[in-house]
Amino acid sequence: MDLSGKLLVAMPGMGDPRFDRAVILICAHSDDGAMGLIINKLVPDLSFANLLEHLEIPRAPEGRDIRVHFGGPVERGRGFVLHSRDFRSEAATMRIGGGYGMTATLDVLEAMARGAGPHRALLALGYSGWGPGQLEGEIARNDWLTCDPEPALVFGEDDGAKWSGALRIMGIDPISLSAQAGRA
Repeated sequence: MDLSGKLLVAMPGMGDPRFDRAVILICAHSDDGAMGLIINKLVPDLSFANLLEHLEIPRAPEGRDIRVHFGGPVERGRGFVLHSRDFRSEAATMRIGGGYGMTATLDVLEAMARGAGPHRALLALGYSGWGPGQLEGEIARNDWLTCDPEPALVFGEDDGAKWSGALRIMGIDPISLSAQAGRA
């Protein structure tokens, strides 16, 4: 099973509060493990402008402003830009299934600070990671549902609606979900 380019949607009753109602875009998945970015949790009290200032990246008057998300608990000081495929870094852009790219180098931030860069983008600090077989085990335990992402959901402004929006993509009414997992 390769979940690269898919969304993980946390089930109610997720034991880890960092992943409560989380929606994660899986960027890479193989026998060695998985890596993804939470797309619906903002980093409190941190703006893109403050981040650029901290990194000493000048911002042009036409520079873009995007929200800063909590991508996950691993390497929380490292930034990842999930974006549309209309941008490709000379340094390193990972292509992700479903028409996405991910760049973790300063050149994408510099481009956005100038008003250029990808048409659609989401900045995440940190990432979510799983060791070999760990994600598959969590899915088998009914911790996560999976679905295909829609760009409007991934890059949407209303982070609070992304969890229920992802469930609706699957045809699930969030009210009908139980915090208790089971098997038929």
